[in-house]
Amino acid sequence: MKHRLAWLVLAGTCAFAADADYNGRWDISVSAGARAWWLEVQGAGTPSPKVRFVSAYGGDLNVADEVSVSGGELVFGFRYKQRRSQGEEPVAVHSVYRARLSGSKLVGTAVTEGSDRPPTQWVGVRAPDIKEKDDGTWREGKPVRLFNGRNLEGWTALEKDRKMEWTAADGVLRAPGGGANLVSAARFWNFRLHLEYRIPSGSNSGIGLRGRYEIQIQDDHGKPPNTHSNSALYSRIAPAFDASLPAGEWQSYDITLIGRDLTVILNGKTVIDKGFVEGLTAMGHDPNEGEPGPISLQGDHGPVEFRNIVLTPLVK
Repeated sequence: MKHRLAWLVLAGTCAFAADADYNGRWDISVSAGARAWWLEVQGAGTPSPKVRFVSAYGGDLNVADEVSVSGGELVFGFRYKQRRSQGEEPVAVHSVYRARLSGSKLVGTAVTEGSDRPPTQWVGVRAPDIKEKDDGTWREGKPVRLFNGRNLEGWTALEKDRKMEWTAADGVLRAPGGGANLVSAARFWNFRLHLEYRIPSGSNSGIGLRGRYEIQIQDDHGKPPNTHSNSALYSRIAPAFDASLPAGEWQSYDITLIGRDLTVILNGKTVIDKGFVEGLTAMGHDPNEGEPGPISLQGDHGPVEFRNIVLTPLVK
């Protein structure tokens, strides 16, 4: 009897240890669409596991409403309300994500209950530990002018199934709102990015750093800052204060990204000072966090104009 009890205790301990292998941060490639996801699991192997996730709905960093690890499977879900089409009343939605460990990867599916769509397939790899810091030892390389002021040379549409509506003329890159987002052909690691932008009243855009981390562009001059404000690292780091100008005026960003250290200067004022980038945001489309990535520009949320887009690599 003692041996049986000891075996049961050992088996239970091994199961919890295996469950704990889910813990950590995961960068996720998705079979459908151009987006990438991000997942953080905490407390697997304990009675109270927790999940933070991008992007279940709306693109935010969401905390799962339900999480379990049982039979070697991680299951988490979200319950929310969503309009099926404009003008309709919101309806209850329940999305469920399931995953199992396969070697060093996390292999999973996502379904929405009641939907006739097939499950979305996804694969996660552990997010890398990036040790580089903004410690004052980096020097500027040769600046790269990403936009030549005349045409879209060096840029492509991110979503191949959407219409390319961007135009270029007289030193200005324009998107009317809707259509594909834009992504640079060149890829970068540590850098300082300068650009200027202009949006009309009520518009919204964003800048994707390494194709993973969105700096928000939003018409919200004069409003208290939050993680969705202009100059925020979208849904993750709020600006320290409002440095936005009114809609219709040209504004400037000077953004430094070294490893996971992020500094954002809006209109000459530092609104994020060496903030720590945990992981991907909703605009992320390149999940390979340990590798150089492109600059992407959001043009599907509203009209936006860009000019003077210059990236300076930072090297040792």
